[in-house]
Amino acid sequence: MALMMKALIESYMPILCSPLPAPSSSSSSVDTVRPSEITAVYTLGVSLSLRKETSRVVSRLAELLSMFNPEVIIGPQSSSQPRTLQEEAQDLSHSLSDQATDWKLVLIIIPAELTCVVANVNTVVQEVEAALQTLQDQMHHTLVHVVVWGGYHEQDKCECKGDENINLGLQKATLLKTLQDSLSRVVKNPKWHSRSEDFTVLLQPVPVITEPNSDPENSIADLNQLAVQLWTNLERPFLRTQRNSPGEMELEPYAKASNQISPDMGTVLPCTDRKPSPVIPTSVHKLKPGDIKVVAAVGDSLTAGNGVGAVTNNLLLVMNQYRGLSWSIGGNENITTVTTLPNILREFNPSLTGFSEGLGNQDSPKAFLNQAVTGAKSGDMARQVRVLVDIMKNDSRIDFHNDWKVITMFIGGNDICDFCMDSILFSPTNVVKNIRQALDILHSEVPRAIVNLVEILNIVPLRELHKDSSLGCPSWFVGLICPCILKPKEGSVELQKVNNFNRAYQQTMRELIDSGRYDTNENFTVVLQPFFREVFLPMVEDGRPDRSYFAPDCFHLSQKAHTLMAQALWNNMMEPVGNKTFTQDFASGIALKCPTETDPFIKTAVNSNYTFPGPLPIPPPVTNWGSDFSCVHTSPSNSAPTSAHRVRPADIKVIAALGDSLTAGFGAKAKTLLQLRTEYRGVSWSIGGDKTLETVTTLANILKKFNPGIKGMSKGQGKKQTGFNVAVSGAKVSGIPGQVQRLIESMKNDSTVDFQNDWKLVTLFIGGNDLCQYCNDRATLSPQNYSYHMMTSLDTLYKEVPRTIVNVVEALEIEGLRRIKKDSLGCNVIQPFVCPCFLMPGDDSPELAEVKWINREVQVDTEKLVYGGRYDGREDFAVVVQPFFKNTVVPLTADGRPDSTYFSEDCFHFSERGHADMASSLWNNMLEPVGKKQTYNNFRNDRNGIKCPTKEHPYIFTRMNSFPNSTMTPDPECTDPLPIWVAPVLAVVGVLVGCGVSSLFFICRAKKSNKEMLNTMF
Repeated sequence: MALMMKALIESYMPILCSPLPAPSSSSSSVDTVRPSEITAVYTLGVSLSLRKETSRVVSRLAELLSMFNPEVIIGPQSSSQPRTLQEEAQDLSHSLSDQATDWKLVLIIIPAELTCVVANVNTVVQEVEAALQTLQDQMHHTLVHVVVWGGYHEQDKCECKGDENINLGLQKATLLKTLQDSLSRVVKNPKWHSRSEDFTVLLQPVPVITEPNSDPENSIADLNQLAVQLWTNLERPFLRTQRNSPGEMELEPYAKASNQISPDMGTVLPCTDRKPSPVIPTSVHKLKPGDIKVVAAVGDSLTAGNGVGAVTNNLLLVMNQYRGLSWSIGGNENITTVTTLPNILREFNPSLTGFSEGLGNQDSPKAFLNQAVTGAKSGDMARQVRVLVDIMKNDSRIDFHNDWKVITMFIGGNDICDFCMDSILFSPTNVVKNIRQALDILHSEVPRAIVNLVEILNIVPLRELHKDSSLGCPSWFVGLICPCILKPKEGSVELQKVNNFNRAYQQTMRELIDSGRYDTNENFTVVLQPFFREVFLPMVEDGRPDRSYFAPDCFHLSQKAHTLMAQALWNNMMEPVGNKTFTQDFASGIALKCPTETDPFIKTAVNSNYTFPGPLPIPPPVTNWGSDFSCVHTSPSNSAPTSAHRVRPADIKVIAALGDSLTAGFGAKAKTLLQLRTEYRGVSWSIGGDKTLETVTTLANILKKFNPGIKGMSKGQGKKQTGFNVAVSGAKVSGIPGQVQRLIESMKNDSTVDFQNDWKLVTLFIGGNDLCQYCNDRATLSPQNYSYHMMTSLDTLYKEVPRTIVNVVEALEIEGLRRIKKDSLGCNVIQPFVCPCFLMPGDDSPELAEVKWINREVQVDTEKLVYGGRYDGREDFAVVVQPFFKNTVVPLTADGRPDSTYFSEDCFHFSERGHADMASSLWNNMLEPVGKKQTYNNFRNDRNGIKCPTKEHPYIFTRMNSFPNSTMTPDPECTDPLPIWVAPVLAVVGVLVGCGVSSLFFICRAKKSNKEMLNTMF
């Protein structure tokens, strides 16, 4: 390892320490300008939302240029007043009119409002052309680089929206590519390169893409890497121009890739017995291919046919849905030219119907029964299936009750692509639950059908396409479509998690079908087709991945691959259950299998004599509501942080809670009405400390996993061991200021608490009693008074309590509790009197409408108060709204009824089970960035539902650390007084050896400039 690092360092030394050229006269041609001749860097087109990040990137770029010319400067930023790009160019030209002989680098930043590019592209192009014309007419010795800048900003308020049915990542990537290509055509105009020798224009070949990153260190590293990207496309060894490096500046080097596709995608079908059954069969297990009358399909972009027929070098055609070429449902031409499952089946039954033809989305007339939607996830399957069933029932070409149907479902790719964004939402359990819901609809409503459930492919091998730059794959584009697959580094824990999730998706699909759930009658079955379980990436002779199997984006599949998928699916249908092919080496080709006279049927579990293993054993009764803990990054900061925006869970020393009966644990473990008034504070969701996390899920018990010595948790029942749980049953928001004062006094008087230095986490949840009694005293319990008392409470904490993060849990949306019913005295009699203003009005009454509006006003006013800037003045204090209660999701049983086990004997307060779920939701909200927090509670009681801090995002999220533009000073990771961004620069060549290499970088730089080593930090 050491020798490899030494070799890498030596290979990079010529770049770091190459001697400056001897002083000479300035280059006369823009095509021979060296970095040392650039005297200044200017930027145009920077919007206010991008100003901070572009300033950092440009500063880093200038720092790299200063290796060659220590005197290089950064021009002043443009005015904050809105101006056109041409006006900025005019002002810059006037200000530099006396600097005609100095070589200048001008960066024109084109902010891509990603959801509005198509609507604005013509305007953008015209503005760029006008600005370039101004610069060319009035400036000399100038190299202009145009940079498309695509970011994600909270401030973006785009009015024009794209197609809601298209995957947002694909839509963003495609629209960004549209802008890039349009500007490329402008910049390649010969007039910018031929009129003079001292002016030229170049487009950066890849857009600059910033991603949301709550961790300041990673945010800075990302921006530093963008500076490296700009530098790499700028210097080689002269500053790049269209004339001195025309071949290298092609947007996508497709010519280097092997992607020549044969126009003939047909297949020879060797089957001789193609006759249907003499009598229409009544059993799905005696179904011959010729008996199939209808084909249908649901799924995502692979079934919709995105990019299947795209021309090799046209990335934008990936947006086209070539449904007629789709492997499982396309019906273009016939099997001699286009291989699809319907075209194979038409050889057995020429009257087959349902297949899709041509191009278009799922609503186009020729899509027919191809109801796949680009970007769909497993959660969309039920909706697609319902649409499909409605079409089949109402189309005159289909005899819904008598025609035999083959329906193919292929889903899960987009779930795995996004799983790292929300590993709970996209957990294998949830994904298979979504698939089960869709299959259940088909099972209950569609007669005479065999459903192919195609097992999700092993997607990880696709990473290989993006490791070899000679293939010309647009990795930036795929990074927007499928970030969770491309982002992890080789050998990382994150990559292992991708593999684990991928395998778990496959395993849960198998378990679902092996349960025998869909083999309850003779006219319906579901068969798992596993041909995608293990896929070997096809290679060309020189060992590189063969791009001819992929669409231009190196993610979607070409017609060549769709041909093989259709063949593999057909063969799986001919193979017995339990002995189906589950590995595919596409490069070796696939020969079609045939039914025979002795074995003529499409294979099902029954006619394969397959014995279902049956459902998994019924788990033992739940004895506790604990949670499993799997977090790896549990260590505290190296030293106690001074900023609330850099607090790790293990840094929390003290926990406290304010609120009403829900925080007091009122009736949480009650089994009778007599126990209802008992306060079980030890299991209180936000502060209870009974037992351990494995048996009692509370926020305090989760934090004990990070810091076993945490103080303040409440235990047991009653008021003997309340800790810093100062909640009072029956409290309204007007009582919270008094609770705050008692809490402060308690913490100051506790000898185990270092009040000034210990980091504290305070959870405030209030408002239920205010809303439940609102109709009885509208003036006192108004939203305005609610906000006032909330402000008073937070003001006191802000002024008097150091080193504190406050969780303000948004008021519960109470209306959902109207559905919680149980045939018991508590639920029938007590519940309405506990919350009369919500539970007594009629369903459509004005009284209910009023109190629902007040509920929402309280939520909105709370967010305005917390995020209005009032509490942003102290670095060691933060208030965060945790919104998981904002939208009520009523917990349901397996049969879809409200699950009363989450509630206590009065069907209003939460049971211990409900408290456990609230604790998990609060914790997960704390690990989600502001603006992307889950605003509902799933009520799942998943033992594996606890999120974990990551290496990239180790901190509890606050508003300040949730956005990449946050101005924060990172903790020093190195004692040497060196800029922290150098390591990412060296990472370009695989060298990441910390401060030693950083020192080497600046020693070389010092030798060149004969100046003191820079000691600047951002």
